[in-house]
Amino acid sequence: MAEIITVSDLVLVYSDGTKAVDGISFSVKKGEFFGFLGPNGAGKSTTIKILTTLLKKTSGTVTVAGYDISSGASAIRKLIGVQSQETTVDGDLTGRENLILQGHFQQMSGIGLKNRVNELLILVGLESAADKRARNYSGGMKKRLDLASALVHKPQLLFLDEPTTGLDPQSRNAIWAYLERINKDEGITIFLTTQYLEEADRLCKRLAIIDFGKIVTSGTPIQLKQEIGADSIKIAIENCERDKTRARELLESLDGVSEVVDIGTEECLNVFAKKAGPLVADIVRAFDSSEIRLVSVTFSSPTLDDVFLRHTGRSIRTEELVKAPSEMPGGRR
Repeated sequence: MAEIITVSDLVLVYSDGTKAVDGISFSVKKGEFFGFLGPNGAGKSTTIKILTTLLKKTSGTVTVAGYDISSGASAIRKLIGVQSQETTVDGDLTGRENLILQGHFQQMSGIGLKNRVNELLILVGLESAADKRARNYSGGMKKRLDLASALVHKPQLLFLDEPTTGLDPQSRNAIWAYLERINKDEGITIFLTTQYLEEADRLCKRLAIIDFGKIVTSGTPIQLKQEIGADSIKIAIENCERDKTRARELLESLDGVSEVVDIGTEECLNVFAKKAGPLVADIVRAFDSSEIRLVSVTFSSPTLDDVFLRHTGRSIRTEELVKAPSEMPGGRR
């Protein structure tokens, strides 16, 4: 399958010296649902802004639909749709009027535009609210209208920058269903950035995990989880700061433990082991003998969070705010 995006050694350094994107390389195939998974401050939004011609790269090579990002920006813009983190709908216009206006921006008019607007209103479930002012829409409705706006001109490639951030589970699931449908039925290539593990796992056929401007690993969700080759055991102890070192040494001494990671949260420690079930009983007995008070022990098959943890030494936390450098002027997002 032909590649619609190719990125080689991409770097972006802001004027204050912040390296927001640090030499990343990847490709996206035509018709693929591809994702960037990472926490706030990872460089996801910056990468999308470069690919959609909104930011100029510092160095590296990028092509989109066969056009070089530096010389073919105007041609690229005609082929892509973009939904940013912040909704861009006009609250003074109705839902229908917002879509018509977007169509006019794309040099669309007449019966073709009217039919496309009606089609999209049905697709995103807004036909009954089409003639109400968008200011009266809920957050989920505005997100769906924003998605429809990005699709008016039938783009070959759709960029979605954390499209479900802040939505309730019902609205998030509705948008996931729309995205799966347009990818499958219309063959639209989708590039998604997200910090939600479930979103990446459900939607992306292939993804790259990114942290502090670097891609730490990539592959299909199944491949990435299988590469861990161990179950994940999360352990919370009563006094993590006081007993963490002793607990870690004790865990590392147990047969079957392949790795112990300090995750720095209420769970305290994460253990990777081949057979978690039998090992849990050994952990409980060992901690009891050493007078380390357990709060909880849970285990599961590997998740994408475990993949991130294995590669970075920390978990993805959607509420996490990375103050440096993302909160600095021109910082990484």
